[in-house]
Amino acid sequence: MTGDGRGALSLFGNREFLAIASTAFARSQAYSTIIIALALYADQFQTTGFVEGLFGTVFAFTQLLIVLPLGRKIDTGNAKRILLIGLGVNVLAFVGFSLVTTVSHVLLVRVVQGVGASILWITGTTVTGQISPDDTRGRWLGTYNQVGAFSSLAGDLVGGLLLTVYGFTFTYAVLAAVTVSSGVMVLLYLRENPGGKTDPDETDGIETFRSLLSRAAIRALVIFRLGLSFGKMAVLIFLPIYARTNFGMSPVLVGGILAGGKLTKTITQGVVGDYTDRIGRKHLFVLAGALIYALGTALIPLAEFAAGLFPPVTVAAVGQVVTLPPAFFPLFAAFAVCGVADSIRLPASMALFVEEGEHFEAVAGSMSLRSIAWKIGQVVGPVTVGVLWDATDVFTAFWTASLLITVGAIVFVFLYRIEPAPETAKATAD
Repeated sequence: MTGDGRGALSLFGNREFLAIASTAFARSQAYSTIIIALALYADQFQTTGFVEGLFGTVFAFTQLLIVLPLGRKIDTGNAKRILLIGLGVNVLAFVGFSLVTTVSHVLLVRVVQGVGASILWITGTTVTGQISPDDTRGRWLGTYNQVGAFSSLAGDLVGGLLLTVYGFTFTYAVLAAVTVSSGVMVLLYLRENPGGKTDPDETDGIETFRSLLSRAAIRALVIFRLGLSFGKMAVLIFLPIYARTNFGMSPVLVGGILAGGKLTKTITQGVVGDYTDRIGRKHLFVLAGALIYALGTALIPLAEFAAGLFPPVTVAAVGQVVTLPPAFFPLFAAFAVCGVADSIRLPASMALFVEEGEHFEAVAGSMSLRSIAWKIGQVVGPVTVGVLWDATDVFTAFWTASLLITVGAIVFVFLYRIEPAPETAKATAD
């Protein structure tokens, strides 16, 4: 089953690809829907900014703890079984969310969700790369990621609508049904042992990390990821909460705001990726994308002034009549700017990590460093911004996140220019 047809759509005729792509669909839809649900829990339990930050921090900290041992297990064990375990853990998380009655329950279930999401993300990406034919690997991985992106967008829109109309229990039942369906497909269609390619005695990654970090360019990329993840995760956690608790927006409106940013990211990313390949100078694309994301982050609290600038707008859709409050428009625009920013920096950032990894024949090690740097910022960022919000105001919180993204981007460019990228050095030598 190699998907011999041409183009990404041909892969959907391959049952093995459908099985592995279904895990990305289930994972991304759940993540996006639960982000909106967290805003409802924050409103329901009248939480502080510190606790709201913990909603993101406990999720990320769990992932940080398991990312390295999980990667080794995937490399040396049966990845199909690991995928099925991850899907099962996600179903347990949905059951847990349907039963929560306190903030402590929410935090505990977020830990469970973090475990399930990590298993599905790391295992799914690895298996997709391993089972794909060598000459179409880019198509397999690209299409797999596109399924996740589409599902994330669906989670914002459909998940927000389900939460608005039917509430928590029915919504979690739908997510569980999607996840169980994915498990059935994996069980029936995915080959028995798609992982386990590596000898356990050959997986010492410490020396690889030391070699990678010896390059100023890698250190620059890691510092950039730390600063960006700090600010970006604060946006992803607190933007829905801000829309709900400060402006009383329904889940469907919160989902609409989040969907806007993902839509601009989806529309522009392919075009920008092509420009990145043709123009080169990828570090400048990373800088530009980061600065634009910082701008979008700084625009978020300006929704406080929307009441005097925009009138409420009433729209009818899917049998529902929804009134868009004035704050909807600046929040939608701010997150749309963030989506454009992601499309500018993401292809370039990933390409730089791959190129640096190829320099040491350690692409997987380089991507692991990329993930670890993100997780550290993801752990620290939300709770720090939450504490700032409690102690000051919404402007200080989001503008601090914006400032840290900007500082990380500037430090990145300074360090990156100290040492040429591998392809630049090779071209100069030639």
